[in-house]
Amino acid sequence: MKKIPLLFLIICTLQINVYAQELEKTTSLIIEDNYRIYPSNVSQTEVFIVTSPENPDILFSSANTLVFNPFFVSEGIYLTTDGGNSWRGSDTCSGQPLNFHGGDPGIAIDKDGTFILTRLSSLTGAGLYSHYSTDNGVTWSNQKLISDGDLERATLATDAYSSSSHFGRTYATWVKFAPPFPVLFSFTDDGGQNWSAPIQINNPIQRSAGGEIAMGQNGKAHICWAGVTSVSPFTEDFVGTAYSTNGGVNWNVTENSFDVNGITGQLSEKGNIRVNGLPRIAVDTTGGARSGWIYIITTQKNLPPAGSDPDVILNRSSDGGLTWSAGIRVNQDALNNGAIQYFPAVHVDKFGGLNVLFYDDRNTTSDSAAVYLARSDDGGNNWREFEISDHNFKPLPIGGLGQGYQGDNISITSTNEKLFPVWMDNSTGNYQIWSAKVDISTVDVEKDNELPKEFSLNQNYPNPFNPSTIISWQTPTGSWNTLKIYDALGGEVVTLVNEYRPAGKYKVEFSSQFIPDLKSGIYFYQLTAGEYAETKKMILLR
Repeated sequence: MKKIPLLFLIICTLQINVYAQELEKTTSLIIEDNYRIYPSNVSQTEVFIVTSPENPDILFSSANTLVFNPFFVSEGIYLTTDGGNSWRGSDTCSGQPLNFHGGDPGIAIDKDGTFILTRLSSLTGAGLYSHYSTDNGVTWSNQKLISDGDLERATLATDAYSSSSHFGRTYATWVKFAPPFPVLFSFTDDGGQNWSAPIQINNPIQRSAGGEIAMGQNGKAHICWAGVTSVSPFTEDFVGTAYSTNGGVNWNVTENSFDVNGITGQLSEKGNIRVNGLPRIAVDTTGGARSGWIYIITTQKNLPPAGSDPDVILNRSSDGGLTWSAGIRVNQDALNNGAIQYFPAVHVDKFGGLNVLFYDDRNTTSDSAAVYLARSDDGGNNWREFEISDHNFKPLPIGGLGQGYQGDNISITSTNEKLFPVWMDNSTGNYQIWSAKVDISTVDVEKDNELPKEFSLNQNYPNPFNPSTIISWQTPTGSWNTLKIYDALGGEVVTLVNEYRPAGKYKVEFSSQFIPDLKSGIYFYQLTAGEYAETKKMILLR
């Protein structure tokens, strides 16, 4: 337990009249301990997570699950019905026939609470199949064929907007491994019991890879994919996009929305694991200032704003997918510093916060990785970064699967008040799904454009306070900023800020209502910014 100087451990009491006030929802981060959502001896890779559109306490996660002796591949079924406090499930989807499962899950929860899972077959070229569950993943239907042939994993998205004429429709999209390697899609209107005949969306000018789908408001469906080079390792060359406003009957297709230079291949620094720069997509459906904005992230190098090492790059559209911005570098470490960022996932939470999850080795050795979350409250113009993993791990290929396989993606979703990232980590000896609850409702951080000339930590206001107060400070140089609250005995109550900040003026709203056991009394807030440190006293009256 950290202690603050004895000079500040003074007990006093003040009586003031206070009144209750309604707090705005807030957007800075408090990160809880890392944990495995379903510990086992089975390898869990290529992880996904979704939230129920009707009950945000219900989350459904899945992964490729692998056993080598005897060899068996399936899809993990992991779920929580209490907002992530407890998890249950299985490393095997029980939908028959069990021996026909080939992994590569796509998942969704529809408006009726039906869990839908798609997967490939254990036989090459046998196609895409689905299962559904109406009891929160306890039992699963027999398989249903969606499309035959050799193809990539499908991704799913469900139309959860009651104003949509296709309310409840769940879409699947994937790339077919046959010339011209197009993007296909299908949909179900009855929770996965039946699927429409697959429809080809594009007529690619270069082979497509990695189709992904996201829903906008009022039933508008958005799809992205990569156009890749014609020879191995099929590097991502540009991103194509399409959208439909009539349930997938017609698609507005742009084969090349913007250029990229992806990282497909193997990372020699990390045991020659296989990586990719395939696009991931999210849409702001909050109804706020950026509602309808579309965000696509890729991993690139040697194409500005990416440097000579892999960087996470954002392109966005504010006009529904008609035009796209230039690239925006998400990770804020120094350019060309040799650090490797890869496997980004993207999610827009209910407050309009843009969240990007990715692996990063800037603070560890090049053969290892940590997990970072970059968050923007202004649509990607400015970013704050948080290391959310509490330990590093050393990525290595899973033996016997070839091509440096260790899984191809990670994922992130949110409930009303928390972000739920999931990633794969082999620190226990085999790959497992790890997570950490990330609180997005405790504090609000804003930045003033005028650069200060000196460090200072201001007195909080109001003071005394109930239930919230503002803490502000300024820093003339970029540095790692840490702001913590302590009780009168020096015990740490909460960390409000723990991230690198450029020079600027900042303010944070601290709300006692999110810490129910916090009692009236003296508290202290302490800021460290580089070599600067200062502590001030504040009083909570409940």
